[in-house]
Amino acid sequence: MTDGETPTTPRGRLDKRQAIIGAALRVFAREGYGQASIDVIAAEAGVAKPTIYNHLGGKENLFRHVLAEIAARSNAKTLAALQTFPTDPQDLRNHLNTVGLRLAECFVDEQSSALRRLLHAEIGRFPDLFDAVLASGPNQATEALAGRLARLANAGYLTIEDPIRAARQFVALLTDELPAMSALGTRPVDPDELERAVVAGVDTFLRAFATPPPEPRPRTAAGRAESLPR
Repeated sequence: MTDGETPTTPRGRLDKRQAIIGAALRVFAREGYGQASIDVIAAEAGVAKPTIYNHLGGKENLFRHVLAEIAARSNAKTLAALQTFPTDPQDLRNHLNTVGLRLAECFVDEQSSALRRLLHAEIGRFPDLFDAVLASGPNQATEALAGRLARLANAGYLTIEDPIRAARQFVALLTDELPAMSALGTRPVDPDELERAVVAGVDTFLRAFATPPPEPRPRTAAGRAESLPR
C-alpha cells in the first residue's frame, strides 16, 4: 500500500488494475511506447505511481500486459459474436451477413483498433509480442470460426477443404476495407458503409465456398423427371 491510499478489497484491486490497463492503453495509443510515461499513465488512471509498479511492474511489463489483456478482451467479444453463427440456416446468406456485421463491429472497436496500431508500430521493439497477441486472441477466434464453417460444410451448405484457411479468408473479406474506412481506427465508420462492406464480403465468400444446388434431372416429353442412372 502506498502513502495516501487505503487498504483495498480484492474487488478494489481488480478495479485498480482495470483502471491502469485502460489508462495505459489510451496513453500508449496516443503517445506511442517511447513517449509514454508511467507518470502520465498513473495520473490518467487516478492511482499513485507506485501502485502501477506493484500491480504490473515497469513500463515494458505494463505494455506487454496491456496488449495481451486487450487481445483477450477483443477475443471474448469476437467469440460472443460467433455464438450466433448459424448451424442449420434456412437462409445462409442472411445469417452470414448478420454474423459478419457483428465480427466487423468487433474489428472496428476502439480497443481492437488501438491494439492493432500499437502492435504494428512497436513490432520492431517487441518482435515476440506478435505471436503472443495472436495466441491471446486472433488464433482462438480463427479456430472457433473454422469449427463453425466446418460444421456448415459437413451439413452440405459449404464446400471447404481447409476450414482454418477458409475462416481467415472469411474475416479478410469482411475487414479488408475497414482500415481505410476508419483511418486505421482513428475515426468512426458509417454504419451503412460497414454493412455494405460486410454484404460484399459475404457475397464473395459464398461465390467461392457455397455448395452449388443439385442439377435438375432431365425431363421427359410428358414433363416428368427421368430417373437418373444409378
